[in-house]
Amino acid sequence: MTDTLFASDLAHLSRREFLRWLGRGALGLFALPFLDPYTRRERLNHPPDGPAVSRVRCVDDHVAVYDRPSFSAALRQVYWRDLVFEVDEVVIGDEQPAHNRVWYHLKGKGFAHSGKLQPVEVRLNPPAASVPPTGWLAEVTVPYTDTLRDLNRPDRPGYRLYYSTVHWVQKVLKDGEGAVWYQLWDDKFKRVYYARAEHLHLLKPEEIAPLAETVPPEAKRIEVWLKDQLVIAYENDEPVLITRAATGGKFIDGDYSTPQGRYLTNRKRPSRHMASGDLAAPNSYDLPGVPWVCYLTESGISFHGTYWHNDFGKPRSHGCINLSPAAARWIYRWTHPAVPFDQVTWWEDTGTSVVVRG
Repeated sequence: MTDTLFASDLAHLSRREFLRWLGRGALGLFALPFLDPYTRRERLNHPPDGPAVSRVRCVDDHVAVYDRPSFSAALRQVYWRDLVFEVDEVVIGDEQPAHNRVWYHLKGKGFAHSGKLQPVEVRLNPPAASVPPTGWLAEVTVPYTDTLRDLNRPDRPGYRLYYSTVHWVQKVLKDGEGAVWYQLWDDKFKRVYYARAEHLHLLKPEEIAPLAETVPPEAKRIEVWLKDQLVIAYENDEPVLITRAATGGKFIDGDYSTPQGRYLTNRKRPSRHMASGDLAAPNSYDLPGVPWVCYLTESGISFHGTYWHNDFGKPRSHGCINLSPAAARWIYRWTHPAVPFDQVTWWEDTGTSVVVRG
């Protein structure tokens, strides 16, 4: 929320006004300085890309809760990963951290910084009777769901899958008690695991159909501003999307900064299990179901949705351009080439132009 401004939010701004606001500091857009206080408060609680935040999941082992929206306030409690809380208020806190001043008031608890809290829903789905032999894309619609490696062995857990992740369903099965499970394919380790069917929404083709098809491909382009941690999409030089990002950063084991240059979004896939390094080592990662991947380089640098943090506005990835799931899906749908619905991965010679600037 407030990480992304879509075309409908930008329509009232002239090109001159848009450039003027960028000139004043691009991140100021996400404090919505051009709105009066009442409208700004309403926008924070009712963001353009979805319903008001009502629940959040802790994405870190230590999530601190304070009596005010400030890291200098009195500490009330520390919570841990995967606890889920109701949110009854979204506010702008202290001047620091400047890149992300959004705080959530956890109902009955206190204020927690948004960077370590993933907005989630609890939305159960009617199980499907079957899926095509080619498989079907599904999105997790609950804070998390625990999978099994063997449907007949509940003592053999698989991955915990998180809200907004996307997976390929291969089969529909029932366990000994009649509960419906989906068999999911792991594209990284080439094995299957099983998830409760009601926890996944089978996506409809229209939900990921191409956007702005009447706009000529050459009229679309994207700029990534590393200094300001912004991604801006243009149609005929008019901005239609502005979203905060988290690009590549520097860690104790190396410099993973996103490289500047010109690229094409000519290789895409709706889901990817991303994993790297010795999983016991610092800065390694193991992330099944990363959604809406648009590759820029053969080495794997890409735009993609992010569920393991909510702290956009500063570098923190291993080279990729982390986006909110909503922004990543928009870019996946809007850029060329269009990916057929039943394709696990898609590649063409051409794609939408992307310029990564310093």
